[in-house]
Order: sequence, then C-alpha cells, then structure tokens
Amino acid sequence: MEKLDACIRNHDKEIEKMCNFHHQGFVDAITELLKVRTDAEKLKVQVTDTNRRFQDAGKEVIIQTEEIIRCRIQQRNIITVVEKLQLCLPVLEMYSKLNEQMSAKRYYSALKTMEQLENVYFPRVSQYRFCQLMIENLPKLREAIKEISMSDLKDFLESIRKHSDKIGETAMKQAQQQKTFSIALQKQNNVKFGKNMYINHDRIPEERNEIVLKHALEEEDENEEEVLTVQDLVDFSPVYRCLHIYSVLHETVDGYRRYFTQIVGFFVVEDHILHVTQGLVTRAYTDELWNMALSKIIAVLRAHSSYCTDPDLVLELKNLIVIFADTLQGYGFPVNRLFDLLFEIRDQYNETLLKKWSGVFRDIFEEDNYSPIPVVNEEEYKIVISKFPFQDPELEKQSFPKKLPMSQSVPHIYIQVKEFIYASLKFSESLHRSSTEIDDMLRKSTNLLLTRTLNSCLLNLIRKPHIGLTELVQIIINTTHLEQACKYLEDFITNITNISQETVHTTRLYGLSTFKDARHTAEGEIYTKLNQKIDEFVQLADYDWTMSEPDGRASGYLMDLINFLRSIFQVFTHLPGKVAQTACMSACQHLSTSLMQMLLDSELKQISMGAVQQFNLDVIQCELFASSEPVPGFQGDTLQLAFIDLRQLLDLFMVWDWSTYLADYGQPASKYLRVNPNTALTLLEKMKDTSKKNNIFAQFRKNDRDKQKLIETVVKQLRSLVNGMSQHT
Repeated sequence: MEKLDACIRNHDKEIEKMCNFHHQGFVDAITELLKVRTDAEKLKVQVTDTNRRFQDAGKEVIIQTEEIIRCRIQQRNIITVVEKLQLCLPVLEMYSKLNEQMSAKRYYSALKTMEQLENVYFPRVSQYRFCQLMIENLPKLREAIKEISMSDLKDFLESIRKHSDKIGETAMKQAQQQKTFSIALQKQNNVKFGKNMYINHDRIPEERNEIVLKHALEEEDENEEEVLTVQDLVDFSPVYRCLHIYSVLHETVDGYRRYFTQIVGFFVVEDHILHVTQGLVTRAYTDELWNMALSKIIAVLRAHSSYCTDPDLVLELKNLIVIFADTLQGYGFPVNRLFDLLFEIRDQYNETLLKKWSGVFRDIFEEDNYSPIPVVNEEEYKIVISKFPFQDPELEKQSFPKKLPMSQSVPHIYIQVKEFIYASLKFSESLHRSSTEIDDMLRKSTNLLLTRTLNSCLLNLIRKPHIGLTELVQIIINTTHLEQACKYLEDFITNITNISQETVHTTRLYGLSTFKDARHTAEGEIYTKLNQKIDEFVQLADYDWTMSEPDGRASGYLMDLINFLRSIFQVFTHLPGKVAQTACMSACQHLSTSLMQMLLDSELKQISMGAVQQFNLDVIQCELFASSEPVPGFQGDTLQLAFIDLRQLLDLFMVWDWSTYLADYGQPASKYLRVNPNTALTLLEKMKDTSKKNNIFAQFRKNDRDKQKLIETVVKQLRSLVNGMSQHT
C-alpha cells in the first residue's frame, strides 16, 4: 500500500512538473487567443462591411445582368421572327401578286402563280394558320377563274351568233369579187393573146375588154375600202384566253363526272324520244349519233388519261367510266370500245403506280439502318412475323432477346409489294373479266414492280458511294429473304383472286431473277470495296528498303489490315458460303498482288537483305492469317496458295538457293516453280545495286568479291532465261 502511495505521488509530481513546464506556453496561447479574438471581431466587422458593399454593388450588376438576359432573349426572339418573316414574306408577296392578277383579270398568270405557291412557297410555311387559309382559298379562286373563262367563251359564242350573218355575207362578197377579178383578168389575157388577129380588123373588142377590166378593178378597190375582215367583226381573244386557262387548270373528278352525266342525260332523252314517238327519231340515227359521240369520248379520255400522274385520280376516272358504260349499256348502247379503252388506261395506271412505289422503296432504303432486327420479347417477335413470313426453327429455340437476320427494310418492302397488288387489283375490279384474267394481270404488274422498279432501286442503293461492306452484306441477306418470300406473294395473289391451285396456269413471279441479279451486283461491289480498303492500308506502308537488319516484328499497317479483315470476315459468316469464300480468296489474292507490286515497283531502285527479311515477316503474318481459316469451307491450304508466289520468291532470296532454282527451272517438281525469271531478275538487280553501294571496300575482301561475282553470274543466267522466254513467245 505504501508503495502504491509512493507511486501515486511520483506520478503526481511528474504531472505537476509537466504542467509547470507547459504552463507558460498555455498562458501565452491564451493571450494570443485573446488577441486573435479581438482581431477576429475586427475582421468580422470588415467582412460584414465588405459583404454589404459587395451586395450593394452586386444589386446593380444583377439588375444589369437581368437586363442583358432579357435583351438576349428579345434579340433571339427578334432573330427568330426575322427568319420566320423571311420565310413568310415571299408567300405573302406572291399571294398579293395573285390578288393583283385576279383584279387585273390576268387569269393565266394567276394560275401560274397558284402553281408556284403550291409547289414552292406553301411547303415552307405550311405550319401557320394563314397558310392553311390561303391553301383553302386556292380551289375557290380556280373555280372562279374557270367560271369566268367559260362565261367569256359563252359570250363569244353569243357574239358569233349575232355576227355570223355579217361574217358570211362578207366572205361571200369577197369570193364574188375575187371571181369577177379572175374573169376580167382572164379576158384581158385572151385579148392580148389574140391581139395580132385584131390588128388589121376591128379593135373594138379589145377596147371594150379593157374598159370592163378597168371598171372591175375600180369597183374592187372601192369595195376593199368598205369590206371588213372576220377579225374586224369578231374579237377572238376570249377563245385564246380560255384555251390557255384550261391548259393550266388540272382536271378533277367533278369535272369528269359532269362530263359523263351530261352525255348520259342527252342519250337518255334521245332514247326516250325514240321509244315514245314514231318517226321523229330512228334507231339508225341514234346509233350513228352514239358512234360519233363514242369516238370523240374515247379520244378525249385517252388524251386526258395520258398526262394524269395521280393514280387515285386515274382510279376514280376508271370507276366513272365503268358506271357510265354500264348505264348506257342498260339503254341498249354498245360500250365494248369503252372497256377496251379501260385496258389502255390500266397500263397508264400501272405506270403511275410504279412511279409512286419507286419513291416508296427509295424512302424505305434511306430509312433502313442495315442491321439485324432486334426483338426483346415474344410480342415483338410476333409483330415482325405477322408482317413478314419468316421461319427459322433454330432461331425460335433461342431465348430472348435475339436478332432476326434481315433488317427493317425487308418487312416494309414486303408490305408495300402487297399494297401495290391491292392497288392494282382495285383497277381490275368491275371490268367484267374472269378471275383467271385478273390473276394474270396482277402477276404481270407485280413482275414489272419487282423486275423494273424494285430492281432499279436496289441497284442504285448498292452503287451508292456511302454504302459500306457491312451494309452490302446486309443487303445480300435481305435479298435472300425477299426472294424466299416470293412464293408467299404468289399465294397471296391466288387467294385474293379466288383462283384454285389446280387451275392456275398463269405467269410466275420473277422475284428469283430480280433478287439474284441484285445479289450478284452486291457481291461484285463487296469484292471491289474490299480491294479498295486493302489498297488504302497498303498505301500506309513505310518500309526502309535500305535497312541492314529487320525489326523483328511485322509492320504495323499489315497487322491493322489483318485485324480489319478478321472483323469483316466475321460479318461474312451470315453470307452464303461461296460468297464469303470468294470474297476471302479475292482479298488474299489482291493483297498478295499488291505486295508483289510493291517489291517490283519501278520507282524502287534499291532493296537490302534486311528489307527482304522484314518483308518476309509481313508475308509470314499473311500466311498465318490464311491458315487460321478466317472463312470456313476451304480445303487444306487452298487459301495459303494465294501467297505462294511471294513465298517461293522470298525463300529463294532468303536461302540464296540459286543453284537449285537454275538447275530445276522448267521442271514440274521444281521447288521454285512459281518464281518467274523476270521477277527474280528485277529483284536481284535492285539488291545488286545496294550491294555495290554499301560495300565500298568489297573489292579488298574475298567473300564480298565472290558474292558479287555470284550475283553477276546469276544475273547473266536469269537474263538468258528471260531472253529465251521472249524468243519462244
């Protein structure tokens, strides 16, 4: 216990000693802290004052900033308004010009202005309400112009009736005067011809004829001063004006309907008079009248339908013609020529459909992303399958999400082809033709769509510069599936025409040839673009042809090229086997040819052995790539044979095995069978020049002298082989 107390006392002493030691520091710290508190209070006052001044100064800045922001917003709004006004002002100016032309009765110019407004100006500002009002008002203006021009024409016809007597009288009077003048002139000529006969006899007949002619001429001169021409009596300007106006006005369905109803009304009246009266109208007269009218009707309809570019208008015209024909046929008038005309119009209708669907196909191809269709769940998969007949048992077994092999354009194209068939069928209805004939017409028009329109759009798409290798691969896959879908299109046509499969003997769809041609074109583009990409990589090659030692690794450009080819050929796995194999072989052969041309380039004057060894490393990488089977289906080392010419040439120079080459040259079992003497000579001469320049003191070393002599000897023998080949050729 005493020891514990002693220990406590010792610790207390140590604590007291430590406190005494640090007491002064603690006191100093407290003193400093008190001073700091005073300074802190001063600083707080200064900070508060500074903050207040900053706040006061900042209020003005904030006000100015808000003003600037407001001005910027106003400026942006003004710029937007100016831009919109720049779009709207030309429209308003043209519409004002249209009103001025209408007020000045310049109707032809007004119609031209309307066309400019509809085709050029209105599409720019179609979102504005005033534009919609203008668009709604244009048909009313057209109708007003039409009525005014027709009214002028009727006034002209009325004036013709008033002046027809005077015009006829004037024409007959002029004819009589011309006849009188001709008779007098003929008599004078006869007198002159018989002048010698009357010289020695009586001169009275001659003098009398001269007097008659003189009176006739004087009378004609007096009448010429009084006679007015037809142009003086009638103003033909309404005719010309109406002709110009109607050449600009586009025909509407209502116009055709009025045309047909007026004709039907006329012949219904004629038929009623024929049956309720006796002798007033005969059957022969009505038949002759109908045949004459029918010829004119057919001529008018043929002319109008020839320049109609709207398939909907042509279809409505067809429906009107059918009703018109059926109506008159019910009254006993023959209408077979009208149905023959409808077949001519059907061809025109198909042409307008083809033009319309050409734009539809182009839009589909432009919007496609050329990548497989992703489906996340069963619902999306069923939606795609409902649009396009696709069956793949292996793909159905895969779990979601998964990808369909075709891109979005395939179901869209398929749907649009069916829409075209529906549109073509609409015209074939009510033509009093059998189902077999309608089926045949639909197949022929669909063949035109596939072989001409769709094929043209596909070829234009394939040849576009921006279409890359991946897109071309997808296009080939798409055409394969579209080709397989043609049989479903044939079944679709058969179903909508109610033709039994046993009696079908009509034309087959030409989808097979269409899509096969497109695939062949796409394959050719793949080979071309692949070779172009290889050329782009090869152009990046930067060899040091005078290096003494190789780098020990392949060149960077070649490794990049091989990696690119590997990635591309992975995409090619979705292509048919022969296409992928042909593309791979073509690429390897083109690469081998490019590398060989690089060695034999005429601008390359010197090549060292180190450069040859470096080049050999690159060729080894090419051979490794070929042996890795980038595309399945090659047998053995078939793909490696693309580089056999390079391999044998490099082995010859690497091993320096000239004795074997010269001894076995021309033998089928030669080790260097693919090495052409001309090629070997070209490369050896490049190496000979390098050897001379790099070995200045070679003449003083026996080994170098022997090597130089060997090169010269080989060069001579190679030249003799080349000369022998040329002489043999």
